[in-house]
Amino acid sequence: MTIPIEVRDPAAVPRSGATATIHVPDDAVPGRVDRYLTHRLAAGCSRAQLTRWIRAGHVRRNGRLVAPDTVVRPGDTLTVAVPPPAPPAGLVPEPMRLDILYEDDALLMVNKPAGLVVHPGAGHATGTLVHGLLAHAGRLSQVAGPFKPGIVHRLDKDTSGLMVVAKDDTVHRALAKQFADRTVKRTYVALVDGLVPRDAGIIDAALGRHPRDRQRIAVRQDGRGREAITAYRVLRRFADMTLVELTPQTGRTHQLRVHLAHLGYPILGDPRYGRRRSCPRQALHAERLGFFHPTAQAFMEFTAPWPAALADAVERAKAIAKPAR
Repeated sequence: MTIPIEVRDPAAVPRSGATATIHVPDDAVPGRVDRYLTHRLAAGCSRAQLTRWIRAGHVRRNGRLVAPDTVVRPGDTLTVAVPPPAPPAGLVPEPMRLDILYEDDALLMVNKPAGLVVHPGAGHATGTLVHGLLAHAGRLSQVAGPFKPGIVHRLDKDTSGLMVVAKDDTVHRALAKQFADRTVKRTYVALVDGLVPRDAGIIDAALGRHPRDRQRIAVRQDGRGREAITAYRVLRRFADMTLVELTPQTGRTHQLRVHLAHLGYPILGDPRYGRRRSCPRQALHAERLGFFHPTAQAFMEFTAPWPAALADAVERAKAIAKPAR
């Protein structure tokens, strides 16, 4: 049984198991229903997700089922029956040791170690962070799909550091909107190969799939990339390495790793875009994460301590450093 609710706020998102009724205003511009609902139901409700709901028969226009390309016109009434969260199909909780830095009824902050895959995928059917989170929390959001419960954003397998995990769909969507609106504060630290000459700078280089190797991301100057911007600041220079602080302004796949390699200073230990010189692991760590807590109604910021491998690499670099300045 669904609960009828009226959506008046363009940023509103209906609850799981509820039905939203949306009246298209007289001054609306006709357009595809998937695009219109993406705008009305906020950034946390993605177009891909809405397309899945439409194809599953959860969206009607004036009482009739629609296709993603059905045109919405002024005066139409749309109903969106949000499906209840499905249990994670095929995922069996696996107890594992997790570094939980904060937890409440809405979300948790986990300090992910390097080497741990975030969610199941090709070659990683078990033993992921998601499996451990299910064993720890039991109830997680389902917005990202049945194989990514709770996952609002991700870190690469070899990147360590902070991740926020949502326990229900409403919290998930609110957090996802902050990431989409670029209001989340994210700070990384990295140890890179070579001496970065400028104390600070902005890397503005569009990224896309490598034209010949689909497993890699590359800077695309052919108009086929997506906007990608990274701010950096030098923390310390060593003999032939630099410790930098990174603030991504966008969130593209492998963004920090590709941007630094493009600049000519790849991250130490990066198995794909750099080399393992002087560091047994990828020297990239998500150190700080700040956002507006959806239920506490307050801005919260968290810090994850450096992993031992990164701290040791920096100490070794200090020991052999010839102060550059």
